[in-house]
Amino acid sequence: MPEPAQPSRRNLLQALTAGVFLYACPFAPTWASSIAARSPAPDFTRSSITNHTPVHLRAFRGKVVLINFWATWCGPCLAEIPQLVTWQNRYRAQGLQILGISMDDSSRAALDWVHRLSINYPVVMSDPRLSLLYGGILGLPVSFLVDRAGVVQRRYEGSIAGSQTEQELVRMLRQSSAKP
Repeated sequence: MPEPAQPSRRNLLQALTAGVFLYACPFAPTWASSIAARSPAPDFTRSSITNHTPVHLRAFRGKVVLINFWATWCGPCLAEIPQLVTWQNRYRAQGLQILGISMDDSSRAALDWVHRLSINYPVVMSDPRLSLLYGGILGLPVSFLVDRAGVVQRRYEGSIAGSQTEQELVRMLRQSSAKP
């Protein structure tokens, strides 16, 4: 696998600024400090980096959504993406939708990795506002498991490419498909 790109000064500055805002600022909104399990997933609309069509989170209601924040300069992010591609193939028919959110400065860099890794799910670009909506994304990868009703069931810090995560995912797909 080719070497990931290095984080740009802008990425590092954004992370530092968000960290200071979230943890040191007395005026930081309470929702920005964390997104708790059992809370509605913040809705957003962004353009797909592959075909520029709008991607609306709310359009995935009725599906189990795995939102994955990643970047091309994050080695663990790139290492887990092949597993996410496998899960999208394996569980698509059962109602899984993975959604990648790139924290890169450039969609060109992210698009290059989408092609290299044959990513088979939508990828959109993040910005500081979207990062804050999801509790501030300071380390990568970070993922959110959202149920069919649009409620966050789990926040994962770090790589999720393990059998325990897949078991949780399968359990959620089965539970939520059994409900009317």
